[in-house]
Amino acid sequence: MSDEGLAVIDNEAAHQFEVHVDGLLARLMYERAGGRLILIHTEVPDALAGRGIGSVLARAALDDARVRQLRVVPRCPFVRSYIARHPEYRSLVTGHPAPGS
Repeated sequence: MSDEGLAVIDNEAAHQFEVHVDGLLARLMYERAGGRLILIHTEVPDALAGRGIGSVLARAALDDARVRQLRVVPRCPFVRSYIARHPEYRSLVTGHPAPGS
């Protein structure tokens, strides 16, 4: 996956979405279980802060969940705030009604 010039890799063996920038690793850790994508924790090194990398990771994970038809459990506070700012992803969240229902 790629967004804003950043390549996001789904490292399934490590259970994380990854972006490598300037020799540093930013990641969003997850678990997949029972038709759900549980988003656990986002880590962006301080040297990469403020560049939108966390948002790129969140968007990639949520888009992946949509393609795979997985329900999302956003345990990560950053991902929860991202979803709050991007209502197009709210219908993916477990327990959240679909728009218009």
